[in-house]
Amino acid sequence: MSRFFDLVSKTARDMPAYIPAPPGVFTEGSPQLLRLDSNENPFGPSPRAVEAMRSLLPDTNFYPDDNCSGLRHKLAAHHGLPEDQVLITAGSTALLAILCQTLLAPGLNAVTSERSFIVYSLAAHATGAQLIKAPMRDNGFDPDALLAAIDSNTRIVFLANPNNPTGSMLDAFAIETFIARVPGHVVVVLDEAYIEYAAHFASLGEFTLPRSLDYVKLGAGVVVLRTFSKIHGLAGLRIGYGLGPAELLNYCARMRNTFSVCSMAQAAASAALDDRGYIQRVVESNALEAQRLAKELTGLGLRVAPTSANFLYCDCGELANKYTAQLFDMGIVVRPLGAWGAPTAIRVSIGTPEQNQVLLSAIRSFVS
Repeated sequence: MSRFFDLVSKTARDMPAYIPAPPGVFTEGSPQLLRLDSNENPFGPSPRAVEAMRSLLPDTNFYPDDNCSGLRHKLAAHHGLPEDQVLITAGSTALLAILCQTLLAPGLNAVTSERSFIVYSLAAHATGAQLIKAPMRDNGFDPDALLAAIDSNTRIVFLANPNNPTGSMLDAFAIETFIARVPGHVVVVLDEAYIEYAAHFASLGEFTLPRSLDYVKLGAGVVVLRTFSKIHGLAGLRIGYGLGPAELLNYCARMRNTFSVCSMAQAAASAALDDRGYIQRVVESNALEAQRLAKELTGLGLRVAPTSANFLYCDCGELANKYTAQLFDMGIVVRPLGAWGAPTAIRVSIGTPEQNQVLLSAIRSFVS
């Protein structure tokens, strides 16, 4: 028995560890890895965001604005909400943890789907609560199964929309029908980390985009999560936000770490929000490359699920771990999904056209 086993809490002892991706390089002097494992924006941040960060470098001796006042005001105006319905945190994953700390406790539970965002489990279990996973239907959420999993001890339902890692999407009608049936003691967390990508797919006529913010404006028990880590290319700065009932977000704000969102993150996020041309170029490239990659990978024998995000869910059967290892040996990182409960699948982030060609050439070399 280790020295601290009896000292730490049972929750800490029982918590599974998050397994991060490999580091960005093999060793000093070795080639850079091609990272297609974490759904990052391959084009980097907007030039406006970079310039905003540079302008603040001389002022890093000062603590940041703890209330993120300027960005909070801008986001409220951008979404047509009062400022007390906006809460900014150090990434949307931080807000997931805060929501769980605010709403959950031992004896309570949260509900989500199997094969969904792995942080839901970590955040719920850290409070001593249980996470109930409802079965999927055709690689997507099954609203009826989610509703059946809710009981009197449920306080949160997590819906990743689009879902990570399957890329599936619940449309406007499915979300509206689901929220109407959720009991009043449950808060619905609509995790929309990839919503900008989904909005572009929706504009192509593939589905009707959910009107998530309408529920917030109507005072429903709904919290919508957004992030600057994906479309805006600011994953390294850790900044995200939630939109929801003012009273609930006020309780959540009490649980947030002081000065947790750095000044450069706030400035970069504000500038990125204004660069609509950059966002349009990124989503257009992503949609074209998603179609090309899906077609090519399917032709190579992988079963690729339709996506509404910036990644592809690929079922490789018993070859999933072998493909992951072979790609890594060739300097390409993809995400094996055993920890998500999908041991036969990998998740491939959609890169630039040049990066995607490197991936395809590598897979062809060992599949053929």
